[in-house]
Amino acid sequence: MGTVNVSAIDEYKEVKEQYDKSVATMEDLRKSRAKLMKIIGELEAEMRVAFTETFNKINENFGKTFSELFGGGSAELILTDPDDVLTSGIEIKAAPPGKIIKSLVQLSGGEQSFIAIALFFAILGVNPTPFCILDEIEAALDEVNVDRLSKYISRYSGKTQFILITHRRGTMDAADILYGVTMPERGISKVLALNVNDMDFKL
Repeated sequence: MGTVNVSAIDEYKEVKEQYDKSVATMEDLRKSRAKLMKIIGELEAEMRVAFTETFNKINENFGKTFSELFGGGSAELILTDPDDVLTSGIEIKAAPPGKIIKSLVQLSGGEQSFIAIALFFAILGVNPTPFCILDEIEAALDEVNVDRLSKYISRYSGKTQFILITHRRGTMDAADILYGVTMPERGISKVLALNVNDMDFKL
C-alpha cells in the first residue's frame, strides 16, 4: 500500500474549506447576477414605457410644428423596429405642402434644415429647457422662412431664453436685445449692446 500520509486528514480539511468557500462564493455570484438581471429587466421595461410615451409626444408635436413652420404638409417619426424600441432606429418622413417626398434627400438644403428645426422645437415642447444657444440654424433658409422661424421662436421666448448667433436680418428684427462686435482699432474688439425694447421708433 506504500507509505501512509499521516497529514492527509489535515490536508483534506484545508482543501474542503477552500472548496466550501469557492462554492459559497459561486452561489453568491449566481444570486447577485440573478438580482442584477432582474433589476436590468425592470429598468428596461420602465425605459420602454418612458421612451414610447416620450416618442409619441414628440411625434405628435413634430407633426404640429412642421405644419406650422411650413404652412401645411405632414411629418412623422417612424420606428424601424417597433418591437424593440430601445435598439430601434428612427426614420423621419416629411412632405412639405404640395409635395410627395419618398426620401429627405429629394428636399432642398433649406427644407432639410427647416425639418431639423421643426424636430428641435417638437423635442423642446416635450422637454423644455431654461435657455438655448442656436448658432446660425437659419443660415440655409430663405427670407420667408427666416421670418416664420423668428415669429415661432418669439412664441417660445416666454418660457425659454434664446441666444441666437446670426447674420440674418429677419432674425435680428425679432430679437429683444442685439449684441455686436466691432473693431474700432486694429486688434481691439468692442462689444456693443442694443436693447430694442428701450428704443423709441419714430416714423
